Amino acid sequence: METVIRGLILYVFLMIIFRVSGKRTLYEATVFDFVLLLIIAETAEQALVGEDQSMTNSFVLIVTLLLADISLSLLKQKFNYFGKVLDGVPVIILDDGKLLHDRLKKVRVDEADIMESARALQGLQRLDQIKYAILEKDGKITIIPKEQEQKEIEKV
Repeated sequence: METVIRGLILYVFLMIIFRVSGKRTLYEATVFDFVLLLIIAETAEQALVGEDQSMTNSFVLIVTLLLADISLSLLKQKFNYFGKVLDGVPVIILDDGKLLHDRLKKVRVDEADIMESARALQGLQRLDQIKYAILEKDGKITIIPKEQEQKEIEKV
């Protein structure tokens, strides 16, 4: 029964914390957001079944981690450099239908990944139909079709 009560208390606490921390925490997660959530999950697990009978330690750690995350977010807003270092920058991986192999290798993306996004997002079937393919900060691939291809898609 104690585990159930601890679970309910932890549930309410985490709901409040994530509500206070803002929607960004739950929206497009960056690598740092993912790591933060993993640590919070481990801390919550320790609060539920760990040897430490006090949930206070877990609460303090979770609040501290979220304050650190909010502080990093504020730094990224104030200083563009922090955002580039912590979250990365978008990378053009295809330019005017031509693969940029050095960049593809660096970001570990292949032609099949680009074509999958091109088909899913724009209905394109060939690389020469693509003006740009951009690997975004969140790992998604944005496809910008060439003008003539865009007009043909709009006609359909």
